[in-house]
Amino acid sequence: MAAMLTTADVGFIEMRIARVVGFGRPLAEEEFSCVVLDEVSGGRQLVIEIGQNEAFYLAASLQDRQFGRPMTYQFAAALVRGLGGHVRQVRIDRMVDGAVAATVEVEGPPGVQLIDARASDALNLGAITAAPIFVGPEVLDDCERRLNDSPAARLLRLALTAPPMTITREQA
Repeated sequence: MAAMLTTADVGFIEMRIARVVGFGRPLAEEEFSCVVLDEVSGGRQLVIEIGQNEAFYLAASLQDRQFGRPMTYQFAAALVRGLGGHVRQVRIDRMVDGAVAATVEVEGPPGVQLIDARASDALNLGAITAAPIFVGPEVLDDCERRLNDSPAARLLRLALTAPPMTITREQA
């Protein structure tokens, strides 16, 4: 039986969600949301643009906001647990058509399964389940380039020092 490679074996960098940031007018022409990840054992940061809804729920999770009923990501985490599994890790591991993509590693009765996901969905699930987050070096390099030469570069750079999004109300 071949040994399973770990994320450390293939050069992945462990990171943690530092904050979710949102910009509106006058800084951005339209609503702009992103998540900032910090390297666990170093000083590198990663900024990923995400959708408004995903940003809201990720910020709410980070602030321990409670909702009357399970929201999508709480439901997904409960479903994984209900089927006898757990989220082992989240890997932000590739670019697909200019967007950051991820793999969620789930372990359950059928063994370890690798589930394709959008980075924002994987990060939301990882935040709820306290799963470790790993980023591929190529993704980190690509996102660092975007800080200088993308249409959103100014906002991505600003997110590195901006205060986190604060959720002041529950959304149904």
